[in-house]
Amino acid sequence: MEIAKITSKGQLTVPVDIRRKLNLSTGDKVVFVEDEGRIYFENAALLAFNKIQEAFEGEAERAGMKNDDDVMDMVKDMRREKRAQV
Repeated sequence: MEIAKITSKGQLTVPVDIRRKLNLSTGDKVVFVEDEGRIYFENAALLAFNKIQEAFEGEAERAGMKNDDDVMDMVKDMRREKRAQV
């Protein structure tokens, strides 16, 4: 268990062990989440990345992509289309 003290400005220092576990560095943002009456915080960038991963889960399969070559072919096609528009 770690303890932190809140300053008169509402600031607190996140203990180094917690920063390491959350992969937080100077300037990183955190998000506060309420869940069933408990408040916790997470690394905002990692939370956003995980949400994006969840949102795209299965999209490659639905688009008919089975491997990296299929993805690269799609990227090449998109680049060709973009160049054709210019």
